[in-house]
Amino acid sequence: MSYAAAPSTRRAGPKDRLGLAVLVLPAMLLFMMLTILFLAMPQLAADLRPSSSQALWIIDIYGFLMAGLLVTMGTLGDRIGHRRLLTAGAAVFAVASVAAATTSDPTLMIVWRAVLGTAAATQMPATLGLIFSTFTDPRQRGIAVGIWSGGISVGTALGPVLGGALLEAFSWRAAFLVAVPVMAIVAIGAPLLLLPNPRNPAAGRPDLLSVLLSLATLLPIIYGVKELAKPDALLPALAALAAGLAFGAWFVVRQRRLSEPLLDVRLFAHRTVSGALGVFLLAPPASAASTCCSPSTCSSSKACPRCEPGCGYCPARPCW
Repeated sequence: MSYAAAPSTRRAGPKDRLGLAVLVLPAMLLFMMLTILFLAMPQLAADLRPSSSQALWIIDIYGFLMAGLLVTMGTLGDRIGHRRLLTAGAAVFAVASVAAATTSDPTLMIVWRAVLGTAAATQMPATLGLIFSTFTDPRQRGIAVGIWSGGISVGTALGPVLGGALLEAFSWRAAFLVAVPVMAIVAIGAPLLLLPNPRNPAAGRPDLLSVLLSLATLLPIIYGVKELAKPDALLPALAALAAGLAFGAWFVVRQRRLSEPLLDVRLFAHRTVSGALGVFLLAPPASAASTCCSPSTCSSSKACPRCEPGCGYCPARPCW
């Protein structure tokens, strides 16, 4: 994945700033969709009746595929153009959001959440690639990337709040439908406000086997960890964990042999990279603990409106 600057440096104009707004919108929404179901899940579970394992997959499969396919979609965007990939991803995301909002089957809900995660993976590297090609002035580019990063943080914090408000006014289905008008703006605004489809002619071809191996590593391990919570599923869980680790070893061996690897595993030998990765690995469990406990407890209480537990995630939150 490449975000090389354009050959000439120019100052961004008003049209480029409008284009930045179009790029920040999907980044904010895609991360909002990571957290919007935190409060909607009890109501969704009451309607769809998923098993405990299915409920976990409904919440988690979106983020797993979004993260697992980022590098692949970034490479694809270098080949076909980031604007084209962004527009296609926005269209798929809108259609899948409507499908998820109208489904009444927990298995189909998992499928549509997986489609949403894949569509999200197409848009995230595309938005950053378009920022780098649109804002070639170093100072303006730094400001644009900062605004884009801030949009991600706002979206993550806004998810539980908006989810609670939508539950108060409508139902859990609105948590999916809220994405449709945003993605319509992106699909229409991207061709009008953004630069022509930037491509990297030197981009390598995505290694499909590496993509499959990365997913074959992550998904069985995640499945195994989830199944460990069941008292009668120890052997299937251990088998899934063993399969995931085996595929992971194959993935590492293949990346070390490729001239253009999907992921350069040698980066993990650097203290800065490994230290940052350790922090990222330790932070989600702490966040997930509060995520799974406080919203469910508070939102189930009639004395506590559903939007209030969501506001509890904000850094400067009132004491309810």
